[in-house]
Amino acid sequence: MQALLNQYINTFKGLSREVWWLALITLINRAGTMVVPFLSLYLTKNLDFSLKEVGWIMSAFGLGSVVGSWIGGKLTDKIGYYKIMVFSLICSGFLFIGVQYLNSFESLIFGIFLLLLVADMFRPAMFVALSSYSKPENKVRSITLIRLAINLGFSAGPALGGLIISTVSYGGLFWVDGITCIIAGILLLKVLNPKIAKVTNQIKIDNPKSAYSDYLYLIFLLAMLLFGVAFLQYFSTIPLYYKEVHNLSEFQIGLLMGLNGITIFLLEMPLVKILEKSTHSKMGLVIFGALLTLISFIILNFTSWTGILIAGMLFMTIGEMIAFPFSNAFALSRAEKGNQGEYMALYSISFSIAHIIGHNSGMQTINAFGYETTWYLISVVMLVCLLILWALKKKILMEKI
Repeated sequence: MQALLNQYINTFKGLSREVWWLALITLINRAGTMVVPFLSLYLTKNLDFSLKEVGWIMSAFGLGSVVGSWIGGKLTDKIGYYKIMVFSLICSGFLFIGVQYLNSFESLIFGIFLLLLVADMFRPAMFVALSSYSKPENKVRSITLIRLAINLGFSAGPALGGLIISTVSYGGLFWVDGITCIIAGILLLKVLNPKIAKVTNQIKIDNPKSAYSDYLYLIFLLAMLLFGVAFLQYFSTIPLYYKEVHNLSEFQIGLLMGLNGITIFLLEMPLVKILEKSTHSKMGLVIFGALLTLISFIILNFTSWTGILIAGMLFMTIGEMIAFPFSNAFALSRAEKGNQGEYMALYSISFSIAHIIGHNSGMQTINAFGYETTWYLISVVMLVCLLILWALKKKILMEKI
């Protein structure tokens, strides 16, 4: 047991001090965004908005994320990642506190849009910072550490949020969200100030390439958008499927969803370290992760046995653990040839758009055709994603010749 523990700890060795600080800041920030899972409840129960109105407000949420990622990428290339991260964290903290005082439909549309615009400026800047603070050979594991921080934050956030709502109020939730963002910003000012932070991989580009002219990268982003649309079903339509078709209780659904987080926490870093040393290309590993995710949907229609849900969750989780770190690493490797902020902004935007499309399209398809047909259609989406990635892998090999 001790040997296994030591082996697990060893997978984290070699990462820079700055990457560890960035992971802690990300953990505080993501644990703090606990308003997000309760936003629809807050809008319907506390403010008495209709579902139609909530839908428009959530659309503003997604649009703000897209615009914020784009602006964040542009400004990162112009003034640097450090200033953007500090601005995003501290300003979004004050905006979180302010949003609770908005009560009208129009003010909330604007307020939520502005909040997400400022908050998601952080993402492309953080990716560029991560690249700068990581040695080339450690970038995939650095990305994996940040993913662990995000997953831990998202796991702790809803639990803390529920506790705050039940003991204080929804208002307390906005205050805690805001204060944690500001704390994360102050910590970043203290520990990652350019005067004391050590840049491990300084990339200098004389004639930076625009991400918009890198057609192979744009094809890759299309594949990631399709992957995101399918993957996000596990956080919107799949829980409904567990409840309505397999009659699972909320507690059982929570345990099944928790299996995803626990598996990632225990296995992702060791798995990534093993795969990093393999002869497989980043794109080849992304393809394998996408294939496992495709399987996770296909098997749901094989049998009505409830145990298949565990198998589906594990296939999806392992697919996620492989596809996301290596797709992120591929994006960073392409970004080294051009405007890094622009490249990483487009990577973030592909998933923001997937959020806008994925949840709503999944719900609408289930409403029109039922769960079984929906899982087949999602499987087709993943099959198209795989075909694009496979063609892209061949194009990349030709590019290197």
